[in-house]
Amino acid sequence: MTQPAVIRRDPPALSPLRTALELAAAGLPVLPLRHGKVPFGNCRTCAAVACGGRPNMKDAGPCQCPGPCHAWAAATTDPSVIASPAWASAWREAVTVAYHPGGARLTVVDLDDTAAVAWARQTLPATRIVPTTRGEHWIYRGAMTSANKVRPEVDIKSRMSYARWLGPGTGTMTTLPDEVRALAVKEPSPARRPHVVTVAALGGGGECRHRTPVYLERGIAMAEQRITEARSAVHATVYRTFLAVLSAHGRCGCLTEAHMARLFSAAQAKGESARHCVDAWANARAALGM
Repeated sequence: MTQPAVIRRDPPALSPLRTALELAAAGLPVLPLRHGKVPFGNCRTCAAVACGGRPNMKDAGPCQCPGPCHAWAAATTDPSVIASPAWASAWREAVTVAYHPGGARLTVVDLDDTAAVAWARQTLPATRIVPTTRGEHWIYRGAMTSANKVRPEVDIKSRMSYARWLGPGTGTMTTLPDEVRALAVKEPSPARRPHVVTVAALGGGGECRHRTPVYLERGIAMAEQRITEARSAVHATVYRTFLAVLSAHGRCGCLTEAHMARLFSAAQAKGESARHCVDAWANARAALGM
């Protein structure tokens, strides 16, 4: 796909329709936005979310309506649709253009104030940056699930979402990093917060799949290394690592208090509290039905 940087002119100098056609030619699925930076409302056919037979628009893919309905689902690169009579009235009222990042296999990290920008500069790998009214858009190559409020004033816009076109930005676009993917990982709310977790309840008695202690030792060592090497999203990394360890080693009774203590120590060395370690361990067990 041709990268958006091919659009060199200042977008505000162009009409929304002309900007949209140029972006579509560069591979970005586009849609018009009206005042308030929001999409146009659905047509009568789509008002009951019956268009295309996809209730709640949970399926990926464009809306089948000829008009710009269902926000991100209307985004397209087809110039015959963009310039069609069905879209004409929307373009006459449009104040700007948006695009569907996921449809272009892109992810936008929307940083909505200076504090969020400062956090990104310290935490995330460098990539293409587009200035916004209050902050910056950091654009990575690769799509993921969109998520709002992953941190204060930080949203992720990719699949089933849209972002305003604010210009090509500066810098080299890089591959979507694990640090961004981890931001969308949500830990399950703990059903309870035990003060003490014992391995006696891990399940024990199941058939041991390890065959040799070396297999278990290697798994624990790899888990310690993963936690130790985490550069960001430590909470999510600790939880996912605990989940992986329990999934592989938690049901046969071979996992001991000593193994758990090693994992907790690695997490605490990265700044996690003992209470969070306990909660993350309990949440991982609950997720696995243990």
